Amino acid sequence: MIKSYAAMRPKAALEEYLYEEKPLTSNEVRIKVHSCGICHSDLSAIDNDWGKSNYPMVAGHEVIGEVIEIGSAVSLHAIGDKVGLGWHSGYCNACEYCNRGDHNFCSKTNKTVYSQFGGFAEQVSANEVSVIPLPKDLKSRDAGPLLCGGITVFTPIVEFDINRKHKVGVIGIGGLGHLAVKFYKSLGCHVTAFTSSKDKNDSLIDMGADKIISSIDKSEIKKYVSTFDFIISTVNVKLDWNLYLSIIKPRGRLHFVGAVLENIDASVFSLMGGRRSISGSPVGSPKNIKKMLDFCVEHNIYPDTESFQFDKINDAIKKLRDNKIRFRAVLSW
Repeated sequence: MIKSYAAMRPKAALEEYLYEEKPLTSNEVRIKVHSCGICHSDLSAIDNDWGKSNYPMVAGHEVIGEVIEIGSAVSLHAIGDKVGLGWHSGYCNACEYCNRGDHNFCSKTNKTVYSQFGGFAEQVSANEVSVIPLPKDLKSRDAGPLLCGGITVFTPIVEFDINRKHKVGVIGIGGLGHLAVKFYKSLGCHVTAFTSSKDKNDSLIDMGADKIISSIDKSEIKKYVSTFDFIISTVNVKLDWNLYLSIIKPRGRLHFVGAVLENIDASVFSLMGGRRSISGSPVGSPKNIKKMLDFCVEHNIYPDTESFQFDKINDAIKKLRDNKIRFRAVLSW
């Protein structure tokens, strides 16, 4: 029997829940979970915010662990390998997107949380392609949030060729945003942090932010008309998007990685004036997760975390709900 922590109904506290392990398919691996980050998407899954949850709901999709069993056809991993697992636990591995390495565009993905029991458990299984080998020099103890939060803000770097020539703005400096500041600064970009939390200013300077602007001070934001090449929004709340479009240079981009539930209210004239773009992306492909982890090792980039034992999972979730986790929470067995 596998021990996990599950919500039995929407918005409920998590309870200890035992379930029988299923036999692996030929291309699956079983992972002993060492640690798992807690993402806001886990809260959405627990609460059924997106209308996709099944109960018991075992969330958790920022897994660091060790391979303890492999299917008969597995060739990418061996027992004892140190690995990570993020949002996706499987792909069709046959469509045009999978065949060119863009697995995250596959229309038949399995989700680590919604398609199965996730990483808030002693063990989790997944298709071998979605399981990521960890670089030898990666400091894995608190690396779990890189598998979701990290790759979410790293993917635009690859997609849009962000480089040291770009002036970048990061809206929202939480679990995703603080990693975005670290990534984009390590690229050599000029990085501005937009935040409503003044108590994070010292931390942001330590992370490399060149400038800090209040994300809710409209008069201050208006001073930066046509300043930024790229602004990435990590927040899940509605802001004045036309205002942010006004501070983007011609041919610049406002890119969403935070799951704002309200429709984006943007004037077409805000886009036409400088051929500006609005776009969005979720996590990333296995190839880009590997690229990101190598980048993290090279530049010594890790999430700022607060650690909890798994039996204190409800304390960690309450603290996250109360917005008292400074950047990211990580659970360990």
